Amino acid sequence: MKKIFTALFLTLVGYFMFWPVPIKPESWDAPEAPGYTGPHAPNKRLAGLRLITLNDEKGPEHVALGKDGKLYASVASGKILRMNTDGAMLEVFTHTGGRVLGFDFDSDSNLIAADAMLGILSITPKGTIKILVNHINGDPIRYPNSVVVASNGMIYITDSSGRFAPSDWGGTFEASMLDIVEQSATGRVLEYHPRLNKTRIIAKGLSFANGITLSDDEQSLFVNETGRYRVWKIAVSADNLDISQGSPLANIVLDNLPGYPDNLMRGDEGRIWLGFAKPRNAIIDFMADKPLLRKIVLRFPRALWPMPKTYSHVMAFTEEGKIAVDLQDPAGTYPETTSVTETDDRLYIQSLHANNLGWLAKRTILAP
Repeated sequence: MKKIFTALFLTLVGYFMFWPVPIKPESWDAPEAPGYTGPHAPNKRLAGLRLITLNDEKGPEHVALGKDGKLYASVASGKILRMNTDGAMLEVFTHTGGRVLGFDFDSDSNLIAADAMLGILSITPKGTIKILVNHINGDPIRYPNSVVVASNGMIYITDSSGRFAPSDWGGTFEASMLDIVEQSATGRVLEYHPRLNKTRIIAKGLSFANGITLSDDEQSLFVNETGRYRVWKIAVSADNLDISQGSPLANIVLDNLPGYPDNLMRGDEGRIWLGFAKPRNAIIDFMADKPLLRKIVLRFPRALWPMPKTYSHVMAFTEEGKIAVDLQDPAGTYPETTSVTETDDRLYIQSLHANNLGWLAKRTILAP
């Protein structure tokens, strides 16, 4: 019996130490989590959301108001939904066959979409789909995540991971989890010139490059670095800049945030809205400088992985990095709040997995 026990023990040790895993984790220094203090002191201003049904769809990960006055939402099934701003007349605008995450509109009302499975798409007002770009210098854009279109037509893109493509790893969650656990920081910011059909790298070296939006003067990009809890301001003139090397063309605007920042959306009065898909987790931060431990944990059944708790949280900040609005629901009633879409009278709350679209009356949150 003792021999059997010893053999079993050695087998388990061998499994947890040597079984192949897809990541090659790198050490990094996670800052001590600030918790919910200061401008992020706990509140319940996001509780009690009004809800718009999406029928059988879920995951309105990105929402935007089109030039036709309709509300558009990308959902988990790969469809893009279209509806009136009150949720009426809900219909399927198009179905890409992939998974659209972020999107924006160009001057011709084409919907420019970052499809995590297919690349950067241009979708006409009639729903016709065209792939604009999915490679750069022969290298795949593996994880197109967010996109913003400048007034001059230039398209700016976040490619979240140079290692893990959702189409290869079972979906966006799996690929993002592997990239953030690995911390190899292969995310990048790209510029696509639609007239010349050319793509270039603006910046690289980001740990899961995520949400993106332009500064008011369109000379800079704000970019969420989800894996390291921060927001960058990067000059659009930067060229193949490695942010780890330091440069006056890239500055951290918000650092050591209390959660994993996701989408970025411009609002009124200079606001930039940001959502947190999840709050931080003490065990995950503890493992930041312990690559071997991260490999061992990845060999455990998923049910035993240290996962962040449910917590609904969005905020708005200024271009200078001042927190202007902070909305929370500690109960996490509306899950994985990725950002906010602000219209004249409403705040629409985006979500990775909710089966409806949440909203708040703007006058009840943003007093004049």
